[in-house]
Amino acid sequence: MILSLTFACALLFAGIHVFIGHLRGLHGQQRSGWLSFSGGVAVTYVFLHVLPSLTEHNEILAHDNPSLEWLADHIVYLLALMGLITFYGLDRTVTASRRTQLAATGVDEAHNTVFWVHIGAFAVYNFLIGYLLLNREDHSLQALALYAVAMGLHFLTGDYGLFDHHKKLYQSRVRWIVAVALLAGWATGALIELHDPTISIIFGFLAGSVIMNVIKEELPEDRESRFLPFALGAAVYAVIVLVAD
Repeated sequence: MILSLTFACALLFAGIHVFIGHLRGLHGQQRSGWLSFSGGVAVTYVFLHVLPSLTEHNEILAHDNPSLEWLADHIVYLLALMGLITFYGLDRTVTASRRTQLAATGVDEAHNTVFWVHIGAFAVYNFLIGYLLLNREDHSLQALALYAVAMGLHFLTGDYGLFDHHKKLYQSRVRWIVAVALLAGWATGALIELHDPTISIIFGFLAGSVIMNVIKEELPEDRESRFLPFALGAAVYAVIVLVAD
């Protein structure tokens, strides 16, 4: 049953990647309230689930790796920091490349190499999220539902940002790359079960990446986010998480 449900979640995530350019209500002159609502849910997921879970994963790594005792209180948090810095660095590199290309050629696109390194990083990001569908610390249906809702809405805002900046490339190639990467992550999770310390390493790095990508897509001023839908999304999901716990 779990295998079937997680596969359905993987297909849902992949569908968001593939069809984001065709979803009604998201594309218009003003940023859709649904995107801001989704951003509120994703931010709440980070604060009420991802950050508290870091402590548990940190204890797993510290317990199973005595040689890392000197890092015991910080190891997963350092991995999360590495994930955040990695995606922040990639985002700033793409932004700088777009400015350079715009000044030199009049085309508002990042250099081809920079762009594909960025997309490659998102493919790895999606692969890890797909893998964790089957290999999280909590295997309950409730936990899966919370994860699926939060990640699905997170993909909604993230994919919209990629589509908005790179419409032609996203429609022709990028959407298929990130969708296949996610399904490949799920398939790997179904075939290969890693030990808890390795899962904790993956979770730590991914946690920082999620934090960066959630904040990047929803909070900057140029995203023209809408506060009330954002706050409503945060409040609704917070209530769901607190009731579920």
